[in-house]
Amino acid sequence: MDYAIDFPKTPVLPVAESNKTFPVGRIYCVGRNYAEHAREMGHDPDREPPFFFMKPADAIVQNNATIPYPQVTKDLHHEIEMIVAIGKGGADIPVEKALDHVFGYGVGLDMTRRDIQGEAKKMGRPWEMGKAFDNSAPCTALNPAAMIGHPAKGAIWVKVNGEVKQKGDLADMIWNVPEMISYLSKLITLQPGDVIMSGTPAGVGPVKRGDKLEGHVDGVGDLTVTYAK
Repeated sequence: MDYAIDFPKTPVLPVAESNKTFPVGRIYCVGRNYAEHAREMGHDPDREPPFFFMKPADAIVQNNATIPYPQVTKDLHHEIEMIVAIGKGGADIPVEKALDHVFGYGVGLDMTRRDIQGEAKKMGRPWEMGKAFDNSAPCTALNPAAMIGHPAKGAIWVKVNGEVKQKGDLADMIWNVPEMISYLSKLITLQPGDVIMSGTPAGVGPVKRGDKLEGHVDGVGDLTVTYAK
């Protein structure tokens, strides 16, 4: 196609043990999907309907990258998550069929400008700029479900400069992966290339210039990124 302007290439994630890549179209994030994290953010963790926000696809950062510290914020936070890559689209997907739509899984960080998010909440405004900024979605390569199955339990954690800051278990999700796929597919038509960030456990906290972040999900992978000084 002959574009009228120079346009960036489609963001991609590597696929483990393959020379192929996974094109990323949209990134949906599930909010407050672990009870202890909901509590630390001042919310009741009762099983309310899930809610979603988005990040741009070009917020993707590849594993082992060094990232510039983001503009404006003085309170950048880490949120470790398992990411779910959609390989087959659909609408109104039944829970029992939802995993048929998953291509694979990876490890991601939902980086958050907490001060910007907090100020927007106080003013009753959308807090997109606290979440959807440049380099706000570091991710690993994807492990296809055909290789690793569909992880439903196992440790998820992040270290900052070698110290564990967040730790939980995938089994602690309020809404599991089939449920979140089914619910989201009733709100929008899922497309191949969509990525879902499935929520973060308790322990979110600040990241400073020069910090090294190491994230892990059992059976899925390991993510390392460093913030430039």
